[in-house]
Formats: sequence, structure tokens, C-alpha cells
Amino acid sequence: MSGKLMDVADVRRAVSRIAHEIVERDRGAGGVALVGIANRGDHLARRLAGEIAQIEGTEVPVGVLDITFYRDDIGLKTEAPEVHETRIAFEISGRTVVLVDDVLFTGRTIRAAMDALMDLGRPERIQLAVLVDRGHRELPIRADYVGKNVPTHRADDVRVSVSELDGEDAVVVEEAT
Repeated sequence: MSGKLMDVADVRRAVSRIAHEIVERDRGAGGVALVGIANRGDHLARRLAGEIAQIEGTEVPVGVLDITFYRDDIGLKTEAPEVHETRIAFEISGRTVVLVDDVLFTGRTIRAAMDALMDLGRPERIQLAVLVDRGHRELPIRADYVGKNVPTHRADDVRVSVSELDGEDAVVVEEAT
């Protein structure tokens, strides 16, 4: 199943649908904050915040979370990790924090993100929004909001492009050879 799974219109619709689902499940945007996992989740989080603002007329705080030093594979890779800046300029304690990421795979990135988030405060609730859920969990983690479920083989490569970094919005799967 190689090829483009989502184009710009598909990504836009998925983000819009997820924003509506967040507002519906949380009965509005009050008390909700979005925290995107660097490097593509933060761009998706800002887009979700824009959609929620259009739906509710309320600005939702958005932060960026770097999980580099919380990963359990940090010492296993030969190349140096790419470190980003965590920028969360609001109190997370007592809020519903929606973690936002591009792809949910094994669940290890989300586990690291929850550890990083808990070092910053104690949210009332943590929810997870992902653009693509590709399966193959190694940990008991599931997304609350999913743009698209994509059945893949474990060795396939799922790549999400966002216009802010890559010049286009797309999701592509490259089959393992």
C-alpha cells in the first residue's frame, strides 16, 4: 500500500473534524489546552486551535513539547537527537490537555510525552489527538481523536508532511522493501 494516503484537503477535513470532536467531548473549549509534540504535532495543534476558535469563538492556549530526553531509545541511536524547545506559557494543572502528534505507532512517543507533561504540572485529564493511527502498539495507549486509521505493516514508513515545514500537507506510506 505505497502512495499518498491524505492530500491537503484530507488533512484539512481531518483537522476540522478533530476540532469539532474536542469541542463536543469537552463541552466547549473552556479549560482545554493543546500541546503539540515537536516537530509536526505542534503545527497540527496550532491548526486545531484555529479551528476551535472559529467553532467556539474562544482562544485555546497552545504549547510545544519536546520529548527528546524522555524517550526510551535515546541511547540506542547512533546519531545525535534533534532537540527542540518546550514552550508552554500557561498552567497545565487542572486543565484538560490534548496532546497532539502526527502519527501514533508503538505508543512510546506518547508515553514519553506524558512523562514530560507530568514534570510540568498535573493536568485534570490528558487526551490524545493524532492525524494518523497506524497500529502496532507496544504500550496500552490509544488516541481519543484520530484523523485517519491506516493499516500498515510494521516495517512500512508513514510520513506526514505539513506545509509549515515541508511546503505541503500530505500523508504518504512507503512500503518496506
